[in-house]
Amino acid sequence: MNETMVCAVGNVATQPVHRETPTGPSARFRLAVTARYLDREKNTWTDGHTNFFTVWANRQLAANVTASVNVGDPVVVQGRLKVRTDVREGQSRTWADIDAVAIGHDLSRGTAAFRRTGRADGAAAPVGPPRPEPDWETPADGSDRPGTAQDQQHAGPVLVT
Repeated sequence: MNETMVCAVGNVATQPVHRETPTGPSARFRLAVTARYLDREKNTWTDGHTNFFTVWANRQLAANVTASVNVGDPVVVQGRLKVRTDVREGQSRTWADIDAVAIGHDLSRGTAAFRRTGRADGAAAPVGPPRPEPDWETPADGSDRPGTAQDQQHAGPVLVT
């Protein structure tokens, strides 16, 4: 498919609106993206033009956005760009929407605490002992087979170049 994928960094301009639809949950909010540039005459950063996008989220993303995002939050939105044009009362109007695939807080401007949500099908997450971390180091003997952590301890130092 030839779709235009975009990544927009900006601020949430309206509180997310959550709706239940026949196809599942849906949420939307307006995103303000303002260009900034260095004004060399004043030696200060200056705001440029602001673009507004309507961001649409569906299914689990919609529920998570409604619970996590508020007006003014700095966010990063990745999704499909949809541009719509309509003529009303002789005036041509254009809207730019983003059908979101991923939305997150912009961590360059603050901190966030991630909380994993429950699974939609009601199944519990797998429980049991944690799996051991794979050993990605090259074996000291130069063979192609990965060594175990115990092998690595007795093999001496490994030079990685």
